[in-house]
Amino acid sequence: MSRERSPLPPATLAVRGAALALAVAGLGHTLWDGVRDPGHALAFGVLITIGELARWGALPGEREPAPLGAAGALAYALLGRSGGEPTGHGALQVVAVLVAAQLIASVPHMARGSGPGPDQVARRVLTVAFAAVCFQPLYNSGRSEDWFGDGPYHAAFLLLLLGLTAPCDAVLGALLLRAGTAVPYGPLLRDELRALTGIGSAVCATGAVMALGVAAAGLWALPVLCVPLLLTQVSFRRFVAVRTTYRQTIASLARSTEIAGYTPHGHARRVAALCTAVGRELGLSGPELTVLEYAALMHDIGQLSLVDPVPEGATAVLPAAEQRRIALLGGAVVRQTGVDAKVAAVVERQADPYREQPLSARIVRAVNAYDDLCGESLSGPLGALEQLRLGTGHDYQSQVVESLARVLARDGLTPVPPG
Repeated sequence: MSRERSPLPPATLAVRGAALALAVAGLGHTLWDGVRDPGHALAFGVLITIGELARWGALPGEREPAPLGAAGALAYALLGRSGGEPTGHGALQVVAVLVAAQLIASVPHMARGSGPGPDQVARRVLTVAFAAVCFQPLYNSGRSEDWFGDGPYHAAFLLLLLGLTAPCDAVLGALLLRAGTAVPYGPLLRDELRALTGIGSAVCATGAVMALGVAAAGLWALPVLCVPLLLTQVSFRRFVAVRTTYRQTIASLARSTEIAGYTPHGHARRVAALCTAVGRELGLSGPELTVLEYAALMHDIGQLSLVDPVPEGATAVLPAAEQRRIALLGGAVVRQTGVDAKVAAVVERQADPYREQPLSARIVRAVNAYDDLCGESLSGPLGALEQLRLGTGHDYQSQVVESLARVLARDGLTPVPPG
C-alpha cells in the first residue's frame, strides 16, 4: 500500500506559489519582449550557473552552499550601468535569468540525486526579485540617478537596498524552517539574522562590489571580483570538514561511557539533542550552542574514572558532593582530550548550584537530570519534570526547566501541563 504524503504547510505553499508565479512572469515577459542586453544576461547567467554548480560537494552545516550564485544574482539585480553605459534590463528579466541559470545548473545535480530543494530555490527567487524590484524601476526611470547620482551616494543606496534584502531573506528562511519543524518562529529568525554577519554579509558585499565594478569597468570586472568569494568558499568548506570531523571525534568519546556500561545506550545523544533545543529556546548564539552540544555529549565522561559504576548511570540521584566530584573528573578528562576549554568548564560546573553556574551548565544539569529521572521514576516524563520543578529553589533554574517543558510539549514527547 502506498503511504499518503502529508500536505505542505500553508506558509510553504505560499512561498513556493509566489516564487513560481514570479518565475512564470519573468520567463514569459522575457520571451515575449526579447532579452535586453543579451551579452550581460548571458554573462550573469553563466556566473549564476557556475555558482549553483559549486553546490557540488557541499558539506553538512553550510548555510549558503552557493555564495557565488547568490552574489551574482544580487549583482545583476542591482546593475544599472556597464562600463559607464546604461543597461536596459528590468526586474522581470533578472528573475528570468536567475530561473534559467538555476534550471541549467539543476540538471547535473538531479542526475546524482542532490542539489537545492524547492524551498531553497523559492527563497532565492523571492530574495533576488525583492532586490530587483526595489532597484530596477527606480534606476530605469532615472529617479535614483537624480536622487543619488553615480558617486558614493549611489554606493550607499546599493548598501541600503542590500540592508533591506538581507532581513527579507532571513524572514523567508525562518518562515520555511518553521513550516517544517516544531521550533518557534522567534528563535529561528534570530538564528537567521545572526547568520547575516557571516557568509550572508560576504554575499551581499560581493554582490554590491560586482554591480559597482561592472558599472565602472564593464563585464571584465566579473572574473576578477569572483576570485575572493571562490577562495572564501573553499576555505569555509575546509573549515566545515574539520568541524564535522571534530564533532564525530567528540561523539565517539561520548559513546565510551555507553560501551563501558557506565551509562544507558543513547543517553548522551538524547541529552545533547534536548540541550540544543533548550539552548535555542533560551536564545543562545551559534557558537554557544556548539559548546553546549559538545558539553552535553561529554557530560558523563567523568564516570570512566569511577571504580564502581553508578546504577544506570543516573548521577542526578547521587548526593551533591558525589555529583560535583564526578563533574570535576569529567572536566579533567575533557581537558586532556584537547577539546575546547569552554566545553570542559561547562562539564566541570554542571553539578554546582544553579546560581553559581553559567547558563550552559544550568541547561546540561537540568536536561541530564530529566533523562536520568525518566529512567528511574515510575511516573515517567511528567513525574521527572515535576521533580525538576520541585528542585528549582536550589538545584535547577526555573526558566531552564520551563523551557525544557515547552520543548518536550512542542515535540510531542509528552503532554506537559503548565508549570
